[in-house]
Amino acid sequence: MGTAVGGGRSGPRYVQIADEIVRQIRAGVLKPGDMVPSESELVERYGVSGGTIRKAMVEVRASGLVETRHGKGSIVKDRPPVRHRSSDRFRRSHRQGGKAAYLAESAQSGATAKVSVLYIGPMEAPEDAARRLGVPAGTQVLARRRLYFRNGTPVETATSYLPWDVVKEIPELFAENPGGGGIYARLEDHGHEFAEFVETLQARPASKVEASELALSPGAPVVHLIREARTTAGLVVEVCDTLMAADQFVFEYRIPAVD
Repeated sequence: MGTAVGGGRSGPRYVQIADEIVRQIRAGVLKPGDMVPSESELVERYGVSGGTIRKAMVEVRASGLVETRHGKGSIVKDRPPVRHRSSDRFRRSHRQGGKAAYLAESAQSGATAKVSVLYIGPMEAPEDAARRLGVPAGTQVLARRRLYFRNGTPVETATSYLPWDVVKEIPELFAENPGGGGIYARLEDHGHEFAEFVETLQARPASKVEASELALSPGAPVVHLIREARTTAGLVVEVCDTLMAADQFVFEYRIPAVD
């Protein structure tokens, strides 16, 4: 006889079962690193078909609280979200204090951060980046591609595209470590004072390659963010194309109510 799902919740049985599993995770009955009971165990527990359990697990995975590992089943994640303070993370005071944006926000959340540099060098500008930089597609730019980790888990990839005419006289931008405050500090050191950062976000499922790179379940949600760094002279001196594991970030924006 299957166990009744508590609380008298309405809706399809698979939704009730998914809600029960999610509540167990949030309550700490199932802890980070624990295996979610197998399909056969859940079939016996709830007295339903395997198809119902599979539908329930789709809902549980959509919560972002578990990850599925091939041949091992579903495991409760230990991936609390980082708060991504877009209205605060690029403050000049952070750069002057020697902190790049990602390291500054990770420190604020109490996380251990690491940045792995995957590529630095010349590249033909992709069409979208070229348009945002105001140069023809295929123009040579400097590309800096990084993989970001939080507590040992990959959470974000980012590729910066910078105009060659801007960076060719700034040797630090070709180095793996550009120095305290990151590339924005070095650009400002050379007279490119920032006026604003403009970000465009889109949520979508991860591709197979993206899911593998970020250690996500296939089709897991990601946030695709493109940022333009604009100077007081009206130039876009960097386009940053970023992909983030959606369950790792909370986006917080401060929107003025006056002109």
